[in-house]
Parts: sequence; C-alpha cells; structure tokens
Amino acid sequence: MGSLLNPYLSFDGHARQAMEFYKEVFGGELRLNTFGDAGQPGAEGSDKIMHGMLTTTNGFTLMGADTPPGMEYAAGNNFAVSISGEDESSLRRYWERLSDGGSVSVPLEKQMWGDVFGMCTDRFGVPWMVNINQREG
Repeated sequence: MGSLLNPYLSFDGHARQAMEFYKEVFGGELRLNTFGDAGQPGAEGSDKIMHGMLTTTNGFTLMGADTPPGMEYAAGNNFAVSISGEDESSLRRYWERLSDGGSVSVPLEKQMWGDVFGMCTDRFGVPWMVNINQREG
C-alpha cells in the first residue's frame, strides 16, 4: 500500500455522530475505535472516538476523532492533514521536512496502538499527523 494523504477532523465529543453522517453522505466503510478500545476502558471519555476512518468506493478517505481529554477543542482549528502508510523511510522524510521550522506537539515515536505517530505544525501554520503503520507478524 502506498502512502495516503487525507483530511483529519477533530470533534468536541460528537465524532461518532459526525462520522456516521459522513458515511450517509458519501457511503463506504466506516471503522470507529474508542479510547476504551485503545487500552483505557472505564476511564472518563472511554466511549469517545479515538480514531475513525471512512473509506468510500470513490476513493475518498476521511478520518476523524474526538479531542482527547486534556486537549482544548477549538472550532475553526479542528483539522489536520494526515499522511499514513507503511513506507517508513518516505514517511520519516516527510516528517523531518514538515516539522523543520515548525513546532512538534507529539514526537514521531511508537504509540500505544503499535504504530509510529507524530503531530506537528509546519512553518506556515498547517497541522500535520504522520502515522507509520507497523506490519503485524
């Protein structure tokens, strides 16, 4: 699989409803994972969406999630551009270039779900998420 570039939307507690709405609009397959699914069952907000992904037959990919506890939701600033895939060397190169001269909010490193992930804002104020999918096996 090649790398994927797509919008990633943030919501203030209503990601499930929004992503289900977008599925009604565009069709396709919707996968939703909660914070509880990611190892935080029973915690406050464990039923909220940690990651949602809609993939349509027209080739659209839309991702979204609820703003994690402790992070501020800001309407109008509730998006990022996501780059994900398995080509680790290319994705690390993109990360280095995008974060150069910008600010890093989450360092590019292994996360609790098993992938290598980071978040930065480039020098032009555009927020980016880079996820390097780790192959199982």
